[in-house]
Amino acid sequence: MPLAEFTALLALATAMSFTPGPNTTLSTALAANRGLGPAMRFVLAVPVGWSALLLLCAGGLGAVVVAAPMLRLAIKALGIAYLLWLAWKLAHSSTLAQADAARMQVGFWQGVALQFVNIKAWLLALTIVAGWVAGRADSLQRLAVVLPVMLLFALASNLLYASTGALLRQWLAHGRRLLWFNRAMALVLALTALWMLRS
Repeated sequence: MPLAEFTALLALATAMSFTPGPNTTLSTALAANRGLGPAMRFVLAVPVGWSALLLLCAGGLGAVVVAAPMLRLAIKALGIAYLLWLAWKLAHSSTLAQADAARMQVGFWQGVALQFVNIKAWLLALTIVAGWVAGRADSLQRLAVVLPVMLLFALASNLLYASTGALLRQWLAHGRRLLWFNRAMALVLALTALWMLRS
């Protein structure tokens, strides 16, 4: 892959991975509510699920989704419903004890599944396949470069956001700080769902 294309890939990966979205918001909220250890299941699930999505898009699933409006609509509807459900659960967690008692449990497999209803993940996967992989004579070699780069960015961004949440954990434990933090994170998820509805 030429250096210019690789540089463009890194720029896209940085912009898409480190800007707030469903994954980074949940990584932050899970670590703030339950600690970095429990949040790591979700943090590790994101690159696994996203890599699977990218491979499936490269294998032709992306073209099927683009060509089938009802399938696109179903993915979007599931994604919006799931984000709103998570936002509702998050908005009602006001203490660390409530979060530990199962209000904020998003595990590994839920994190993997979230990638398949995450419009931001689909847009990125489809953009990368269309721009860097599909229709190229060396598509497999390109995919072998793109996949680990994107996996690393997905892991790094979610780990950074989760670490930030974990650092805030003790400060948030006082008074109503956690409630307002959770409501702010819930609002970000709800706004993401609204963006998905309009996109």
